[in-house]
Amino acid sequence: MSGSDHIASDLIGLLRRAKLSRRRFMTTSAAAAAGYTLAAGPVSAESIITDAKGLDAGAVEIGTSDGTMPAYFAKPASVKNPPVILVAMEVFGLHEYIKDVVRRLAKLGAFAIAPDYYFRLGDLAKISDIQTLIPLVNSKPDAQLISDLDATVSWAKSQGGDTSRLGIVGFCRGGRTVWVYCATNPNVKAGVAFYGSLVDPAAQKAIWPKSPIELASEMKAPVLGLYGGADQGIPAEQVETMKAALAVAGKMAEFKIYPGAPHGFHADYRPSYTPAAAEDAWKQMMSWFKRWAVLS
Repeated sequence: MSGSDHIASDLIGLLRRAKLSRRRFMTTSAAAAAGYTLAAGPVSAESIITDAKGLDAGAVEIGTSDGTMPAYFAKPASVKNPPVILVAMEVFGLHEYIKDVVRRLAKLGAFAIAPDYYFRLGDLAKISDIQTLIPLVNSKPDAQLISDLDATVSWAKSQGGDTSRLGIVGFCRGGRTVWVYCATNPNVKAGVAFYGSLVDPAAQKAIWPKSPIELASEMKAPVLGLYGGADQGIPAEQVETMKAALAVAGKMAEFKIYPGAPHGFHADYRPSYTPAAAEDAWKQMMSWFKRWAVLS
């Protein structure tokens, strides 16, 4: 099992960036104007753009115990009581890629919502240096994270979402969030973790009491783990260790590792985007949510 005392494994995958492909990239000013983070590096001019036709979508504010949390939601305009799917962000904040994922899920029939649970630290989407981001995102306590997600679920329910069909999907650090929340909230029906870290740095122990592997026996919902075979921060052995821990605990989970795919293979705005893996992983996610009755 690999890990670091100081750098979370999902950040290792981000810091060791994929080589640039032949895809075209936006200018810095164009990327910022389009609402993408600049901390992740060059932004592709071929990023997927999902319209809001047939959807109710937009920015909202959710009350928490210590402030108002921004969020972005989308849901089918003509559907009553749609299932609720939480979208857990990467470390880059609530920027355009995450909003687009929210709209993609709404097109599948979900009331999807991405809470900006880093709001107490400022607007992370506006930070252009990943080294500046690292200490900020690593300062987020799990207890506060869970409370923010609970507040988001309550808000969605108050807006007509069917929280008896509650799912969560997350990317990078948000993938870790999926594991943590599925070990905490017994009302979650299913989770999907895209390359979420499984072993935490020892230095984070005070605010992240248990890593996903340590939470294996506490899982309350089935989780699908989607990982890249070329992820430099989350090696295949780590995934196998998690798989074994879940099996010993008798917990339902499945994994798919995409050979040659790097960390962030679903992030269509980044050089790490791997279309074949991303497209298959999205299909796997849809099937998982349908299997566990989150999606119809």
